[in-house]
Order: sequence, then C-alpha cells, then structure tokens
Amino acid sequence: MKLKKLVAITLSAVMCMAALTGCGGKSDSAKKTAKVIEVDLTDEQYAFGVDKDQPDLLKEVNQFVKDMKSDGTFDEICNRYFGDGTPVPVKSAAYDESKDQLVVATNAAFEPFEYMDGENYVGIDMEIAKALADKLGKELVIQNMDFDAVCLSVGQHKCDVAMAGLTIKPDREEYVAFSDPYYSASQKLITLSTDTEFDACKTADDVNKILEAKGSDLKIGFQNGTTGQFYCEGDDDWGFPGLKMESKGYKNGSLAVQDLLNGNINYVIIDSAPAESITSSINKMQ
Repeated sequence: MKLKKLVAITLSAVMCMAALTGCGGKSDSAKKTAKVIEVDLTDEQYAFGVDKDQPDLLKEVNQFVKDMKSDGTFDEICNRYFGDGTPVPVKSAAYDESKDQLVVATNAAFEPFEYMDGENYVGIDMEIAKALADKLGKELVIQNMDFDAVCLSVGQHKCDVAMAGLTIKPDREEYVAFSDPYYSASQKLITLSTDTEFDACKTADDVNKILEAKGSDLKIGFQNGTTGQFYCEGDDDWGFPGLKMESKGYKNGSLAVQDLLNGNINYVIIDSAPAESITSSINKMQ
C-alpha cells in the first residue's frame, strides 16, 4: 500500500509539474508581439476603380474626390481613424436591380480602410462610399469579397466601383478605370518585437539589403493580390526583383501577422496603415 501511495504521489507531482510547465509555455507564447519597422519600402497611390462602361460615374467620382479633399471631408474622415475621432459605422442595403443603387466592391479585412463591426462596415473607404452614394442620391450596397476579386467584379459589371485600398497598377487597369488618387501609401515590414536586426534601418535600401540576404530557409508573408505580394515575389511593373525567401500568401494581413506570432513565418510585408492597425490590435490581445 505504501509503495502504491508513493507511486501515486510521484505521478501526481510529475503531472503537476508538467501542467505548470505547459502553462508556462503558453504564457511565453502568448507574450509574443509584433512591431512595424518604420521605413517606407514603396511609394504608392490609392484610388477607386470604376466600371469602364460608366465614364459619367468616373467623372462624378473624380469630382467627389476633388471636393472631399478641398472641403475638409476627407481629413475629417481620416481623423476618425488616425486621430481622436470616432469611426462611423456604415450599413449596406440589400442589392435590388429595381432600385437606384451604388454597388461597391470591397475586401473588409483591411483596417483602417475597410473592416467589419458586427453587421456594419467601418473604415475610411466605407465612409467615403457612403458619402459618395449620398452625393449621387443613390442607395449604397456593399459587397464583401476576397481582395483578388474586387477589380474583377467591377470589370464584369457586377459592381460599380471598387473601394478597397487599391493601389494604382497597370494590370488592374485591364478591369477598372482608376479615379484620381486620394491617399498616399507604402509597404512596411513587420517583425517580432524581439527582432532587432532592422532597428538601425533608416531607408528602404537599408531594409532591402538585409531582406535580400535572407535565403529560402526563411518565410515571408503578405496579403494575396496586394503590393506586398508583388514586392516579395517580384514584379516587372513595379521594378521589384523579388526576395529569395519562401513567400506565403494569406487571405488578409491579420492572418499573416498571427502566423508570424505563431512562429510559422519570419516576416510580413503589408500596407502601412493596416500594418499599424493590425499589429496594435493583435498585440493588445497577447
């Protein structure tokens, strides 16, 4: 009996130690955070992609862009996401061919430009979409889809306008007519907070020099269809030579950053504003 008790006590102690070790492991993992390297890797312009068969709508969109930038509307909207303002949720009506509607294609996983809050759409582009629809006297319909499908849906005349943090790019002009630009953007690198290799970098060349030296044993993530993908894999239009690292695409930037924290990839490259929003949100949950 004494031997059985001793064995039982020993096993119990081992299980307790294992449990404590396991808890400690989870705690260490949970403390992993990410950071954005504050160096612009690209110089881009966002614009709206309009149905090529609607030249009058393109003119109206361009006039709207000009007006909202001159009358302070654009700054007011941006302040709700980059300043001390409060975002205004936007509701989408149901699509109805019998109604006079503005149908907007987006990918609502690109905070702070477009994302979801329950059933509502939120973000800079979404508030602009609502203001544009109101200006045109139309009911707003928002169709959420994968980023790769946004321009295609407009090119197929299923939607009127693409509003999804779209960088002006020649191959996208096959599907849409771009409006005048409304926002200057760039790509930025995200690393683990404990990674100090890029801390002294001041220019894109500084960052590129380090990235280009990395081999195929490392992995870099991006959101599918975005400039981040072109940067990592190479693109003639942009003049990006591509990186030697293994590239991995994700449906959205949040999934890429989470995989970075999970240890499945080493770096992430996504647009600057989403990079800041995503890392801030995910770090708060750690």
